[in-house]
Amino acid sequence: MKVDAPSPHAIALERGDIVQERNTSQKLKLEEYIALQVRRKRVEQALKIADVARIAKVSQGMISKVENAQVSTSLDTLSRLCDAIGLSISQLFADYDRPEGGAQLTKSGQGMEVVRRGTEKGHTYQLLSYNKGKKQTYEPFLITMDDASEVFPTFSHRGQEFIHLLEGKLLYRHGNHLYKMEAGDSLSFDAEISHGPEVLEEVPIKLLSFIMHDNKS
Repeated sequence: MKVDAPSPHAIALERGDIVQERNTSQKLKLEEYIALQVRRKRVEQALKIADVARIAKVSQGMISKVENAQVSTSLDTLSRLCDAIGLSISQLFADYDRPEGGAQLTKSGQGMEVVRRGTEKGHTYQLLSYNKGKKQTYEPFLITMDDASEVFPTFSHRGQEFIHLLEGKLLYRHGNHLYKMEAGDSLSFDAEISHGPEVLEEVPIKLLSFIMHDNKS
């Protein structure tokens, strides 16, 4: 049996039926950013606070406050500190105003659980990341299978797929070929050709699946 397995979560997300909280890092305040950069450069140069204080003619107490984001220092003091540790003002602020990367963090066990047609109980898909909207560039899944007696359908969908086995042993079918996979093994293939687990030889099975979409009109 061949089952066409599109991504049902995209439509549900577009309608607002499914909501997943995105965990993103907060941007550092200016004082925190300066503290991080100054302390990192001082340590990189193997300088002690006392060394910097002597060279920059700034008190150790002030340097400690700067490195712990406890004070908004003057440009003059900051310039002397940077000279002492070999860091220019332009280098100090080089990364501060960079556009945010929009990274998406999914904590362990918090992937969105989705259901693909043809799967049964004991076969779980966790979507680890998504872009809201109908066009998906890629979809990363953590797939868990713990029922060795389960009979699996084959799947067929557009795009390329890459799977990496994290745990267990299985025979994986792609077209007319069977691939014996153990933990650490990877397989990449044309996803339009029928594919799917054939035999679960050692459970539980955990594998990462990355589906890359071509998004052709």
